[in-house]
Amino acid sequence: MLAYTVYNDAELTDLLRSGDELAYTEIYRRYWRLMYAHIYKMLRDEEDSKDILQELFGTLWTKADKIPAQGNLAGYLYVSARNMVLNHIRQRKFRNDYLSSLAQFANEASKDTLHYLEERDLLAAIDREIGALPPKMRQVFEMSRKQNLTHKEIAESLGTSEETVKKQIHKSLKRLRANLKDPDTAVSLLMLLSFFKKV
Repeated sequence: MLAYTVYNDAELTDLLRSGDELAYTEIYRRYWRLMYAHIYKMLRDEEDSKDILQELFGTLWTKADKIPAQGNLAGYLYVSARNMVLNHIRQRKFRNDYLSSLAQFANEASKDTLHYLEERDLLAAIDREIGALPPKMRQVFEMSRKQNLTHKEIAESLGTSEETVKKQIHKSLKRLRANLKDPDTAVSLLMLLSFFKKV
């Protein structure tokens, strides 16, 4: 390893580009303190600076073939570090702006808006459960609750008795109540279903 300390940056860069790990180790030894100070001066945050330093030298190794031949290694490292810091700041600003907008939405959301969102989720859950009913039971239930047909009209349409229709609807409601077990959901379900015609 001692021999590598006598190489200049251009020689180390050529060796690094060919995959020489010892050249990489020497570059790291030679530049990590300078790069850390450079990064820290821009960020003023120890942990973030360490993360970017690690990213800088990780990228130097994985993308060694992208380093310009006969280029200025120190300049390459400084520019790469600066770009990583700027990218980090942009990402942090975007994240902070996003969190701020969420907080603002939560503060400004009216009860009506929240109620609408809850009701929409509830209706989606009810639709899923109705869709999971056996085909015949679902058909009878939807004719009653969505088409507002009477038991008599459903029975005539399907060529069955009113008693059979009543039993199918009763079984449907029982299954829905069992599957939507949350008490608030069950109450809401009953309230929603009460809007539909039941006769």
